[in-house]
Amino acid sequence: MTETKPKYELLTIRQFVEKHRAFTEGGLRYLIFHRKTNGFAPCVKRMGRKILLDERAIFEWLDIQNAR
Repeated sequence: MTETKPKYELLTIRQFVEKHRAFTEGGLRYLIFHRKTNGFAPCVKRMGRKILLDERAIFEWLDIQNAR
């Protein structure tokens, strides 16, 4: 039987910062606040009021930003 990877791994802002120390909570909140104008919207998932970040989408977004 083969294991399939989940489509994405969702983390809270605090969990993401703890896992990836290069990011700050304030920096992520800035990106989330301006997500409609900076292209960060696909990285953000909402469950009610809770904001979750798609880890894979964030690194794909970073690759696109660095290609510019």
